[in-house]
Amino acid sequence: MRIISTATALLTGVALASMLPAAAMAQAPTASGAPEAPADPMGTIGEPIIVSAEHRQENIRDVPVSVAVIKPELLHDLQAGGADTLLSLAGRVPSLNVESSTGRIFPRFYIRGLGNIDFYLGASQPVSIIQDDVVMEHVVLKSNPAFDIAQVEVLRGPQGSLFGRNTTAGIVKFDSAQPTATWQGQGSVSWGSRNSVNIDGGVGGPLTADGRISFRLSGLYQHRDNWISNTYTGPSDDGTVPGHNVMGGFNERDVRLQLLARPTDTLTLRLSGHYRDYDGTASIFYRGSIRQGTHTVPQDLDLTRVSYDEAQNNPQAYKTKGLSLKAVQEIGSLTLTSITAYEYSHGSSRGDTDGGAAADFGGSGSNICAAGCGESRGVLRSLNQWSQELRLASPDTGRFRWQIGGIYFDSRDYTEFDQRAYFLTSKALGTTPNPNNWVLLHNVNTSWAVFGQASYDLTDKLRLTGGVRVSNDTKNTTLLKTADTVSGAVTFPASAARHTRLADTEPSFDVSLLYRANTDLSFYARVARGFRGPTIQGRSAVFNAPFTTANSEKNTSWEAGIKSAWLDNTLTFNLTGFYYTVTDIQLNGNDSNGNGVLFNANKAIGYGGEAEIGLRPSRNLRFDLGVSVLHTEIRDNSVYTQVGAAGGVMSETVLNPTLRVGNAYYAQINGNPLPNAPRFNLNLQGRYDLPLTGSLRAFVGADFNLQGYTMYVPYKSVEYTSDGNYELGAKAGLAWGRYELAVFARNLTDRRNLIGVIDTSNYRAGIYNDPRVVGVSLSGAFR
Repeated sequence: MRIISTATALLTGVALASMLPAAAMAQAPTASGAPEAPADPMGTIGEPIIVSAEHRQENIRDVPVSVAVIKPELLHDLQAGGADTLLSLAGRVPSLNVESSTGRIFPRFYIRGLGNIDFYLGASQPVSIIQDDVVMEHVVLKSNPAFDIAQVEVLRGPQGSLFGRNTTAGIVKFDSAQPTATWQGQGSVSWGSRNSVNIDGGVGGPLTADGRISFRLSGLYQHRDNWISNTYTGPSDDGTVPGHNVMGGFNERDVRLQLLARPTDTLTLRLSGHYRDYDGTASIFYRGSIRQGTHTVPQDLDLTRVSYDEAQNNPQAYKTKGLSLKAVQEIGSLTLTSITAYEYSHGSSRGDTDGGAAADFGGSGSNICAAGCGESRGVLRSLNQWSQELRLASPDTGRFRWQIGGIYFDSRDYTEFDQRAYFLTSKALGTTPNPNNWVLLHNVNTSWAVFGQASYDLTDKLRLTGGVRVSNDTKNTTLLKTADTVSGAVTFPASAARHTRLADTEPSFDVSLLYRANTDLSFYARVARGFRGPTIQGRSAVFNAPFTTANSEKNTSWEAGIKSAWLDNTLTFNLTGFYYTVTDIQLNGNDSNGNGVLFNANKAIGYGGEAEIGLRPSRNLRFDLGVSVLHTEIRDNSVYTQVGAAGGVMSETVLNPTLRVGNAYYAQINGNPLPNAPRFNLNLQGRYDLPLTGSLRAFVGADFNLQGYTMYVPYKSVEYTSDGNYELGAKAGLAWGRYELAVFARNLTDRRNLIGVIDTSNYRAGIYNDPRVVGVSLSGAFR
């Protein structure tokens, strides 16, 4: 408790320090010698949006890529109630979705419908996460929270030339606030329902009088009390004890320190270190909450109660740390950039995978588990990731611009999977304890790539850009320990390989044309190809089943769009249309044990559009609207996936043709949409400020998100879908200068949304969004 209290006090201090600077700092003169003017709460009128989508700082209208930007102000609103800093991004820009069935340590990202529903700790995703120029490849590293953020960029479509493999869908790029030569800071502190606490802050400035060495100290603390009770009072084979408010809470403690040095006029060094300490509850599955024959979620569903007979109330904990060094050396007119990074993580997550006690669903006596018993734990014993990238670039100005580079990547982990019998201490529920029912895997992923990109202004208004990359991706998985019998006998198939190696070398590219009609209007067209490296699914070994694998998938995408600003940037409008074809697409289904199975389908296609509108009719009123429409379709007549069934009876209403093999059913998925690919998404934010006296203003703001028809599994069913999920957030308060005091509400209407399912046996277990959180917040910044 002392450690937690100390960390909380430290992070609170960082946040408050960043909001309440010394008077001398707050009155620092501008270059003209006048005091800095109060901040515009909605952004400066006429200010362009600058992005780094192509490793250069450019106006968004000069980048021939579909890019959406999320500003820190929206992040603070979304996270005020303690929401996961990554999962809260779902639907907040067109074509972006984020979900998880493993809690806060395993977010799964989707762009334009492309993602991966695999819950395996070693799973790959077609959306790459870049944090401060460092690729986060392992699923646990992708969960590193976003805090003290300067900007989030969502790059839609394949990014195969500059960013490499596993970007067939796109990239989510997080840029932290950087050290500065002048004192700057920002912070937000909020408190809400269920003792939900969110503290996000950063402060920094010069360490030397000449400003050549500066720092930035950033921190995040999130907490929520346990608010879900386990009401089960029957026998438990693993000693699970029920109780009041024993699940649903979490503690998120993160810190980052950056040092920026300019030892010479041509050399810049940025050293960044971060540390994460998280503990909480894995995803809560509500067994039987999905009603057969309907996808309508009962709005009176009680999320505060579950009945779990196993898994010790779903504990989850992870620690992560990392260090990176970015060196930028000017060599004449050229710029050489080196990024060296190391990441380490370990932790575990345990869950009652059936989502409810078997005794509550018809099980009894020694045959109680016939109604379904299940728990598992994934343990990341250790993960070590190294990466080194080098880039050499021409000046950002001139008719001809180019950059070349290379990267080497090395990730190694030891991952353990423990299955139900491993945890049992008695036979009360009919299963014999087996301390040997676990496996240990060693995964090694190495990759290298060389790339180049060039742009040439054919005329003063027309720019041609092309890039190419050659990447190698190699994966090795070794089964170090098999899941043996109680007596220690090995039952892993003798014919099955205990070591699997997959490797592929693939080219990727992009070619685009950008036409700049004027400084406020541009048109672009782009064709790009990316690939996701081969993948190995090793978790199946815990059921003594061979590994499953999938070969590389390739995505060829065509898109065209318009980017524009009108009336001195008070109206912005961006529109993109796209069409893509993914060959050998990697998909995931379930086997008879509920274990994920990898496979390739022939191809999938997707097409749709994205529109973003920003409207500033007056200084005190702003609206931002984003809309995406999407059609995806799997095309392979020979691909089937297993559907949930028990005792030879399907547990859901399957709308695809099915085959029965024994007591198992398999659905043909040809023509189906991709999982977690909403047919449309709409997001809207608005704010109105009412001037009172001097710099004091009253304000009210709101944000709204609506999601269209979405399937959560590869086969089409009535139950495992949603249509019309929405959430509304709001805040109101007082603002002065760069500071705000507000009351807020997240999920204002307390809407129950189905956001995930457990597709196993007859469980019909759902995962749902957080209930309503109301509270107060204080935020501010200085510079």
